Parts: sequence; structure tokens; C-alpha cells
Amino acid sequence: MAGRLLLRGCSAAALQLRRTAVVRAGHRAMASAGGIPTDEEQATGLERATMEALKQGKDPYSILKPKHYTGTKEDPHIVPSIGNKRLVGCLCEEDNTAIVWFWLHEGEAQRCPSCGSHYKLIHHDLPH
Repeated sequence: MAGRLLLRGCSAAALQLRRTAVVRAGHRAMASAGGIPTDEEQATGLERATMEALKQGKDPYSILKPKHYTGTKEDPHIVPSIGNKRLVGCLCEEDNTAIVWFWLHEGEAQRCPSCGSHYKLIHHDLPH
């Protein structure tokens, strides 16, 4: 019985040593390669396409805060769309609770029917 306990204790210690050796070998491999890989090195697929677009200064999924436009005919509010028309809601006054909805079509800038603010639809390509 004592021999079995000793044998089991030895096999458990040997198993622990093997695990430690594997972890250390993996640690040395990572350290020789330069450490932990960055997010850019690990990213694949759609995440990688999004990161590359952000590096180039593009905003593929409207992640960034939109630029402020004055809403005049010369500087209309830009509305991105993957189609040729889009439904737009305009809050004509800052404290207004009613939204004025209208269809915005591709082409020249169009005015809000209530306040006269200008909006322009531009085509937006998704990165995938």
C-alpha cells in the first residue's frame, strides 16, 4: 500500500513537472518571437478590415463621431447610405420633441420641409 501511494505521488509530481516544462517552453517561444502579439497581428476577417480602414482615416461603420455641418446649401448635412434613398429624421429645434421625417434621395442637397436645413445623400460602401 505504501508503495502505491508513493508511486501515485511520483506520477503526480512528474505530471506537474511536464506541465511546467510545456508552459516554460511556450513562454520561451513567445519571448523569442517578440512577446505577446498585438491586436493588429491577431485580427482576422472583418475585424482586420475595420482596423485597416481606420488606419487609412476611413470610418467604415460610422464608429467615429460625425462631423458637424452647418446645414446650408453650400455645407449640407451629409447622410451616408448604401442605397439611393434614405429616411431622415430632423429635429428642427433643439428642445423639440416632434421629429420631422422625410425621404432623402441621391443627387443634389434637399431641404427639410419644416426648418429648411439642407441634407445630402452620399453613397457609402461597406468594407466587406
